[in-house]
This record gives sequence, structure tokens and C-alpha cells, in this order.
Amino acid sequence: MAQILVVDDEVGIRELLLEILTEEGHQVQLAENAAEARRWRERGRPDLVLLDIWMPDTDGISLLKEWAASGQLTMPVVMMSGHGTIETAVEATRIGALDYLEKPIALQRLLATVRRALKSAPPTAVRELSLAALGRSAALVETRKRLAQLAAAPGALMLRGERGMRPELFARLLAAPGTPFLEGDSLLGEAPSEVLARASGGVLFVGDLTRLARPEHKNLEFLLARAERHRARVVSFSPVDPRTLVEKHGYDPELAARLAELALRLPALREFADDVPDLASQMLALLVESRACPPRRFATAALNALRQHRWPGNIAELETVVRNLALGALEEEIGLPDVERVLAAFAAPPPPPEIALDRPYREAREAFERIYFEHLLARENGSMSRVAERSGLERTHLYRKLKALGLPVGRRDENAG
Repeated sequence: MAQILVVDDEVGIRELLLEILTEEGHQVQLAENAAEARRWRERGRPDLVLLDIWMPDTDGISLLKEWAASGQLTMPVVMMSGHGTIETAVEATRIGALDYLEKPIALQRLLATVRRALKSAPPTAVRELSLAALGRSAALVETRKRLAQLAAAPGALMLRGERGMRPELFARLLAAPGTPFLEGDSLLGEAPSEVLARASGGVLFVGDLTRLARPEHKNLEFLLARAERHRARVVSFSPVDPRTLVEKHGYDPELAARLAELALRLPALREFADDVPDLASQMLALLVESRACPPRRFATAALNALRQHRWPGNIAELETVVRNLALGALEEEIGLPDVERVLAAFAAPPPPPEIALDRPYREAREAFERIYFEHLLARENGSMSRVAERSGLERTHLYRKLKALGLPVGRRDENAG
């Protein structure tokens, strides 16, 4: 027995499919528009979706694209239309639809398509975060195009960028469907010949090069020398340039040069901020489907707040924030207050104010004293006794000093003698 979601704005079609599929022993949920379909998808993963193309609020092709971009297209989808075209069917298939049914739908054709669709994808398939369906931002679109171009070029490739970028997500775009993708620095501790055999025809990804130990450099050099023979592509990531790898991380100059035979800079997350909502939604969908959290969905305002954040920690920081939102939200819908609360908890403390050093000594000293006592007053919540203790000043002297600096005097009644 499978769970099937039928999405169609025509009540007659919905009721007919409900009757037929229920008689076949399936559980059927009905949605009359894309908004209802989204809500059903956010609550769980159906085994199959029958999706009408022409609907009044959002058409089926657009909904299919949304699910693909947010990582929710993890179930087989069969499109339905009474006046579709070959071009529409081809586009739906390219996005990820399994098949296409033309209305009026013949009974035997419907049942055969449903059986084939349910058989096509194992329900226990494990999904991973992916950039393949993203591309609202020009920076990400350009990076994906360059990766597609470099996928056909021979030689090792070094991805460069800031830490926290999850460079393996970009490296996965280089692997053709069905080919191996081996990831992890632990591979360098295995027998190189076995690693190359497993990576044959695919990609061998090595993470942050600055964190590898000297013995691992030798194994990496061995893999590089024999990768072409095994039709394997070595892709690495470094947050620093090859010269710094040599000067500060002990790399042999020739090895560093070979690793960077081809190089590509990855954009920081703030450079493709328009893709943050889809990326965050995909992360949330993965948590919901793995049952790491209850059913959750983002409000539009919450997604806009995530898009506008600067993300100094890049994709890794976004993952941490989404996980905190998924586990800490009190309602099914994650709203703007939830995002503001979590982002505030992860915010770095503001840098200390700078003191201009080109001013006269008396002015510089006064500026320092003002900053110093403002800090102590805030830290001790205005308690004069504790400020006096921290600063080592007698209370009367402290009062005079604060008055001279124009600072408010804190509470006098605490620990008063």
C-alpha cells in the first residue's frame, strides 16, 4: 500500500483518481492547488505524486521546480494535463518528473504508470544536500557553468574559497550521474591502489588541504601520479593559495603546483544570497525526512531574513542555524522571530571601539578611560561596588572619575557600607 498525493484543481478528476487508487489499496491525499500540495509535502514524503500542470495559483511545472530546488523532489512525480504539449512533457522530465499522463486518462495506462512509478524509487533512498537544482543567483549560475566546463578538462582541480563553504557540494557537480564520488581525508590513510580502483571513472575529493599531515602529502602525491591511469579525477579544496601551502603548511612545491593545475574560486554564500531560501528549505526538508525534527516549514519572512544575513561562516553556518531552528521552533511554521532569536545567539560580539592614536596623550587617555569604564559598567550591570572592585579604585574616587568622564553613576545601594 502506497501513499499517493493527487494534485488537481478539477474536483471530478480528484474524486475519480481517489476512487480508482483507493480500490487498488493505496492511501490517497487530495490537493486542489499548489498551496495545499506544498503543505502535504512539508508534512511528509508521499510515495508518488500525480500533479496537474495547469492550475490557477501555481502551475505544476513551477511547483515541480520548487520541489527540485528545495530538495523535496525525492518521490516520483507523474504530470497530468488535458492540453499539454511535447515541449511541456520534455521540460517536466528534464526537471525530474518520471512520466506524463494525458487527460482523459485511460484506466490501464493510469494503473501501469502508477505501478511503474512506485517501483522506480526505493522508499528508503538516502538524500544528501545538493546544489544541482539551485541557481537564482548569477554567481552560482556562473560557478556551475564553469564546473560543467572543467568537468571535461583533464588534470587535477583545486577549489579555492572561504572556510565553511562545504566544497564537496561543488565537487559533486563534477561527477557524472552513476559515477563514483569518493570523499574524505580518511581515504589518504587507505591503500592508494584500492582507493583509485574504487574511484575509477569518477571523482576523488580531498577536503581542506591545510589540515593534512605530512605523511598524507605522500599518499596524495601517489594518487595524483596514478589517477589518470585509473580515469579518476582528483579534486581538492584549499582556503589558501598554493604558495602559502608550501610556505606555511609544508607542501612540496611540485605537489602544490600539480594540485592547482586547474583552479576555481568558489563564491562565498553572501555572493549567492538569492539561493539561501532554497538552500535552507532543502536543509530543513532533509531534517524532516530523516525524522531528526517534527514537520517544519519556513514562513516567507523567515526565509527573507536568512537571505539578508551576511553568513560569515558560509554554508556550514547556515546548516547550524537551520538545525537550531528545526529543533527549537515551538510551532510547525518557523517564523521571523525564530530566525532573529537564533541569529542573535550566534552573533559575534561587536569589536571594541578603536582609539585614535594620533591625538594628544591627555585626550587618548581620557578616551581609553571612557571605553574602559563603559565596559565595566555594562559588564557589572551598573553595580558600583563591583566596578570599584574590578578597577581597583576606591568608591569615592570612582564616582569622581565617572562624573569627570560624563558617564552615568551606577547603583549605589549594592554592598554599601
